[in-house]
Amino acid sequence: MTAKTHLYAILEKAEEGDRLSRIVDLFIITLIVLNVTMVILETIEGINETYGKFIELFETICVLIFTVEYMLRIWCCTADTKFARPLTGRLAFMLTPLALIDFIAIFPYYIFLLVTIPPDYTLPLRLLRLFRLLKVGRYSHSMQMFGRVIWQKRRELYIVAFALTLLLVIVSSLMYFVEHHAQPEAFSSIPTTMWWGIVTLTTVGYGDVFPITPLGKFFGALIAVLGVGMFALPAGILSSGFVEAMQESHRGDKCPHCGKDIHNHG
Repeated sequence: MTAKTHLYAILEKAEEGDRLSRIVDLFIITLIVLNVTMVILETIEGINETYGKFIELFETICVLIFTVEYMLRIWCCTADTKFARPLTGRLAFMLTPLALIDFIAIFPYYIFLLVTIPPDYTLPLRLLRLFRLLKVGRYSHSMQMFGRVIWQKRRELYIVAFALTLLLVIVSSLMYFVEHHAQPEAFSSIPTTMWWGIVTLTTVGYGDVFPITPLGKFFGALIAVLGVGMFALPAGILSSGFVEAMQESHRGDKCPHCGKDIHNHG
């Protein structure tokens, strides 16, 4: 096994029995959790004033470690046959979702070092550090399964999203024509009315915009009921996807000859 292949095996999710890879995984996960915790705590004024320098030092150390990890992953990714070509393989690897998350997790730090950022854009860039939490997906079987289920059910989810969008446009248009004369400020246009449509279809109902005409109230009640049913569809699709994924996972743990669990099969 070459050094590149060995390093690739260490950096990828730990296989059973690979102690070194497991230690590296736990170390990176611990850093991610601590780093995200620091990002959250530094928004508390008292903590930031007292421990601000320590938080900045910890941030710098984490970024350096994550940067080394990112560069090593790019270097050794050619050990995978999917990215075997030195240039195009590495470019393809850098465009994978997890590699993009790794990049997003570190680039705000270097942006602040190299460029003077206007105050209005400082907070959004700093909050991008929360993307580091998504790095855990590389090591979490549950998050990987979640991603696979969404990808496998993407067509069904597209259909539901299209149906919800169509329903939103229709109900917002209807409510605009019904309520506009009674409430010209609240229902001033169809795009403005879409705010009411979204909070009604999602059954959030902030109460800042609501119908007052009898016909408007009737449509509002009808749309609220439709919203409950429509938003139950994605949950049902994802639930069935998880059931299928779990069944497929359990089938992989069965002996193909006797059907018993391979972990308990003597």
